Amino acid sequence: MKSIESFPRLSLGIFPTPIHKLENISRLLGREVYIKRDDMTGLGLGGNKVRKLEFLLADAKAQGAEIVFTTGGAQSNHAMLTAAAAGRLGMKAILVLKKRGVTDCAGNQLLERLMGTDVRFVDTDDYADIYAEMDRIGQEMGRAYYKIPCGGSNALGALGYVDCAREIAGQGLHFDHIVCAEGSGGTMAGLALGAKLFLPGTKVHGMMVDTDPFDRITPALMRETAALLEIAPEITPEDYPLRDMCGPGYAIASEAGNAAVSLMARQEGIFLDPVYTGKAFAGLLEMAEEGVFAAEDRVLFLHSGGAGGLFAVKMELRLS
Repeated sequence: MKSIESFPRLSLGIFPTPIHKLENISRLLGREVYIKRDDMTGLGLGGNKVRKLEFLLADAKAQGAEIVFTTGGAQSNHAMLTAAAAGRLGMKAILVLKKRGVTDCAGNQLLERLMGTDVRFVDTDDYADIYAEMDRIGQEMGRAYYKIPCGGSNALGALGYVDCAREIAGQGLHFDHIVCAEGSGGTMAGLALGAKLFLPGTKVHGMMVDTDPFDRITPALMRETAALLEIAPEITPEDYPLRDMCGPGYAIASEAGNAAVSLMARQEGIFLDPVYTGKAFAGLLEMAEEGVFAAEDRVLFLHSGGAGGLFAVKMELRLS
């Protein structure tokens, strides 16, 4: 197996991120539930994309890029963090975003405004159109550029979460289950592959918050990332169990997700978001209720960030 250390990598985050027990949630669910605080990765508002960007932007630097392009929805956490990282590195970020969701100066759009980021909207749902627009802009500017896919979710980006699994393995606790949001595939694929390599006996569950075919995306990314590491493990659906938590649609708050956001805030003083982590934690609650976790199981929830969504996405909350 090729060493993760052999890949070029920049230092953008503060690692390892802490793991601690959710005492009140554990009491409510009758299970030991812990949280991995990847909302505390130290760049912007934190979040899972920092681990991916350490590898992706190192590759961009190695290729001599002066401009970094990426994409996503209007409130993309990944896009905002790419702009923050690029600014720190003295690179220009251009965000070519889908004109979908909240485009007003709120949430991540506000943060991008504060950073002076070049944000351009394209009225399309086809990423091929967006990547073509990146090429048009880059060629027009006449400077070396680098394109990062939506969510940073390619094999190189997923290495960040293979390494996160190794980090978890070194933090002193065995977990029977890890639960994470799956919005573009790279975090789940990296964690699931990393579990096979570093966390024997741990099952990683992806809570799907979009309607993409993650049953195909996840194993494909796992295999591509494994190929980078020069290994070829057998990958079966049991390695990447998935649950549909999209609700009314991507970037649209769900009743279950909102309730989960409120529960975490009230019980633990930790804020999730309505697009990713709220829906993912709602999935963990459903699994506990359905008996997916045995009474003696230890469960880890990955808090992958996304706080900007709290200040942009409309949430209907039941106050009591």
